[in-house]
Amino acid sequence: MTTNTADTADIEAAVLALKEPSSLEIRPRYEGSNICTWIGFKHVNYLVEEAVLHHLRQAGIAPGTVYETYGLCTDIVDIDTRILHAFHIDDTAIAEVKPHRKAKDGELVLAVTLHVRRETLLKAVTSTVRVQLRLDPRGGGEQPVPAALAPFAVDRLGAVPGWTPEPVEVDLAADDLVKELTAGRNAYAWKFRIPYWYCHFTERQQMSGYLRLMEEAKDRLVADRGVSIKTLLDEQNWIPVVPHSRITVLDEARMEEDLYVVLTVESVFKGFTYDSRMDTYVVRDGQLVQTATGRITHGYAVIENRRDWSLVSFDDRMNAALEGRSA
Repeated sequence: MTTNTADTADIEAAVLALKEPSSLEIRPRYEGSNICTWIGFKHVNYLVEEAVLHHLRQAGIAPGTVYETYGLCTDIVDIDTRILHAFHIDDTAIAEVKPHRKAKDGELVLAVTLHVRRETLLKAVTSTVRVQLRLDPRGGGEQPVPAALAPFAVDRLGAVPGWTPEPVEVDLAADDLVKELTAGRNAYAWKFRIPYWYCHFTERQQMSGYLRLMEEAKDRLVADRGVSIKTLLDEQNWIPVVPHSRITVLDEARMEEDLYVVLTVESVFKGFTYDSRMDTYVVRDGQLVQTATGRITHGYAVIENRRDWSLVSFDDRMNAALEGRSA
């Protein structure tokens, strides 16, 4: 089957339309309102993702259409998000999406800005998102990939991270690979079987799955060190806050593979925030393959009332937990 002239012209026009800004008004999902009415970082990133998908649809490159027609899977492979103001559950996000100023020819890199209405319209979130169109060998009968989309098409997902992933040497024959991955590190790790609901396009883990794991990694680490989310809520009225997160897909992780998730505390900044790095691995064909790397910045805030909070400095117990020692 060949692509007709009208279809080719439509796709060429759609790729040109990607260069035009798009806008969208959207509310956070209710699921993301976990403590009081504030929206967590994962669901802020979901707003960014929805804005990107809307941008593609507005241009005429809807994810469902390009998959069913050309066998191209729309994947976010890098998302770098800074949160400047918190969203509440009843807020409306005003999203603006445009090509990133540093995007090169043949790259689908988008700049996303979310505003929120307060007394004035505030810039609440800025994000840089990289999208790839992954060729799917499943199915059949699709039309060939149009020349206009070919620069964005890849045979395998993978992006260049903002830092050099730290090489890991482990004994794959060891009884406990989790211990191997954390030996000598200020880190927490666990093994996770990738379920189908973390995946899309039939097989591969999608970006939202990594966002879920990044949130879970924080929860597991602080619980393991005696300062769980519930403990600090009950005893000090503290909650974690996230001003910055980034995740980059380095290789593909597949449904029902065992994914090893490692969260390493890297640094503490002036007793107010700390940076952690998340790395994920699978064992495939006798090799340890890194599938993603990410970084997240956490602080803590004290709940002042049902709407307001303010940042606090870490106490001795929190500093000890972050350093991996007893208070």
